[in-house]
Amino acid sequence: MKPTLAPFPATRLRRLRSSKGLRNMVCENTITPHDFIWPIFVMDGTNTTEPVNSMPGVMRRTVDLLADAAREARDLGIPAICIFPYTDSSLKTEDCAEAWNPDNLSNRAVRAIKDAVPEMIVMTDIALDPYNINGHDGYVRDGVIVNDETVEALVKMALAQANAGADILGPSDMMDNRIGAMRTALEAEGQQNVAILSYTAKYASAFYGPFRDAVGASGVFKGDKKTYQMDPANSDEAMRLVERDLTEGADMVMVKPGMPYLDICRRVKTEFGVPTFAYQVSGEYAMVQAAAQHGWIDRDAVMMESLMAFKRAGCDGILTYFAPAAARLLNS
Repeated sequence: MKPTLAPFPATRLRRLRSSKGLRNMVCENTITPHDFIWPIFVMDGTNTTEPVNSMPGVMRRTVDLLADAAREARDLGIPAICIFPYTDSSLKTEDCAEAWNPDNLSNRAVRAIKDAVPEMIVMTDIALDPYNINGHDGYVRDGVIVNDETVEALVKMALAQANAGADILGPSDMMDNRIGAMRTALEAEGQQNVAILSYTAKYASAFYGPFRDAVGASGVFKGDKKTYQMDPANSDEAMRLVERDLTEGADMVMVKPGMPYLDICRRVKTEFGVPTFAYQVSGEYAMVQAAAQHGWIDRDAVMMESLMAFKRAGCDGILTYFAPAAARLLNS
């Protein structure tokens, strides 16, 4: 039973807001750099960076510059980096074979980071869209994104990333049974300590546009992803997906996008009590940056408020492009 508050003036709820010290004492949620996974974009070449125009402040880096990024993350207290490749169009094919090439861009990036900062946790993305000439997360057959054949390819991709040294695999494809198939293959290959952070509740969202620009998928993508990503109207379905992925061997689950789906984050944490992450996606980041550049909002204040919202909703961690900037503020 909830306690009954004494009537005013015995109860003045503003008392505990009257000073910074009191506010800190009763603060219900905290955020630290350890809560962040930093998504970075990697490209071929040497000693080069390119700005992502639709994501002010975000850049693509060549593999040789990832060591500097890893050391920056370590020094800021950020424990993990997530790699996304900007794949050359000549390597995008119908069979997506580059996805499991041991020397593809992602796998070289994993090794570069682990060589430079061995303690850095490296997360990878598992989906065929960076390697698919059609821009979809799965194989396209007669206009249909096929499930089972795609899962077979994703398993090969997962094993290649694990063998490259990835600590966390992030299946973002939303195919049925991919978690179970990957977990079985990882166990069989002696990769039992590789964790799976499943993109469990990934919605068919309009917030992903700048990301597709960042990985070079905007020009090749045709149609939509509504037959495999979730309907933004659905919440109960997300709970079924969480239950399924956990029973198949997922160690952690993710909700994507983030802020428009805080209700889903809260439901996942309340109903399952498992490590729950959210991805503050490119569109969310771009809107904050654009408004701040116009002087309409205080970038740092909105950034920190948005990140705290994830913790308040029950998230254990956040994938965010703001990770370095937020960590600097927190450390200061």
